[in-house]
Amino acid sequence: MVRLIDTAEFQRLRRIKQLGLANFTYQGAEHSRFTHSLGALHLATRTLFKLQNTYKISDEARIAVRCAALLHDIGHGAFSHVIESVLHFHHEDFTIKAVLSEETEVGKVLKDFSGELPQDIANIINGTFRPFALSQLVSSQLDVDRMDYLLRDSLMTGAKYGIYDLEWIIKSLEIDEESDRLYVSARGIYAVEDYLQARYYMFRQVYFHRTLRSAEVVLRSLFKRSLQLFSEGKHIWYAENTPFEKILRGEKLTLAEHLEFDDSDVMFHIKQWEKSDDEILSDLAKRFLHRRLFKAFDLDMPDEERQDFLTKAREIVENAGFNPEFYYAEDMAGDVPYYFYNKETTAPNKLIYVADGYSRPTIREISEISAAVRGLQRGYQIHRVCFPPEIKDEIAKLYHQ
Repeated sequence: MVRLIDTAEFQRLRRIKQLGLANFTYQGAEHSRFTHSLGALHLATRTLFKLQNTYKISDEARIAVRCAALLHDIGHGAFSHVIESVLHFHHEDFTIKAVLSEETEVGKVLKDFSGELPQDIANIINGTFRPFALSQLVSSQLDVDRMDYLLRDSLMTGAKYGIYDLEWIIKSLEIDEESDRLYVSARGIYAVEDYLQARYYMFRQVYFHRTLRSAEVVLRSLFKRSLQLFSEGKHIWYAENTPFEKILRGEKLTLAEHLEFDDSDVMFHIKQWEKSDDEILSDLAKRFLHRRLFKAFDLDMPDEERQDFLTKAREIVENAGFNPEFYYAEDMAGDVPYYFYNKETTAPNKLIYVADGYSRPTIREISEISAAVRGLQRGYQIHRVCFPPEIKDEIAKLYHQ
């Protein structure tokens, strides 16, 4: 484990913020994917130790699960999920490639330890590992990844929404050997309800905070403008012969290039763009660097009024001299269902199962017996409009009409 931690690919996670741009809102949110990954390893180790008291777990499976917990995020891009949506890749794909590669340091360390270990880790991440119950510790709706980031993010942001009873959940985890799946004993149901409610409120109040999402909108506009300038052959500064040049060309990064790229590369280029001759690129860079972000209004209005409002808001942006292609955006967070626990949108093998009863328990999916969880499944929709703060009063006037 120490050799894995010392690899270049894992040390890179020190240079990727766990919460992307959340520090624009929560000043303490400076923690990295590195510390989160160590936390996931810690929880996996503790949970396996608890399960080994009752169930037979081979050394090979135990090692694979611990390694997968440690390495599950090494494929992340700069600013975590933000760049992922801009460049259209899935970090899990790069994680699997890094683990299986004979060219990466992490791949070599794993192969030196065991020829089967890299593939076992890849199988845990992609959900084909057996026993499947153990892979659920790393990838499910109740895994060590989520259990760590809720408590860690709650601590670092100062928001108390993410606190839940971790100890009681670990104590209550069991393995349904007949169906090869994890479940929570009856005594842990309330702790899991608390955990799911913590996730729900952390997403509503922290991860989808309007200022954080506004910062993401500005960053996406920056990339959009830079790509446009480059494609039109106009001058834009970039470091030659680097992954960033390839990104501007619209080309996919290789594994080695992706693992060379982190938050500092993005920030370095944005700092150069602040001095750009292109007014839009320069202005967006200054807004991002100096936290002069867009304003965001939640569209709490009937559907029939919404489209008319959006059309008029866009006209206000354009009439004020701002190019709406870069200074106007709708934030609809279409990936919201992925983040909340929902029986209908979650793969059956990643659902949370609990024991219904004590003496002769029946194992059931948690929403079947928990009214609290059923309430959470109603979901949460985001629809906001983002625009420069200079025209806030005009948009607000329109909003209240």
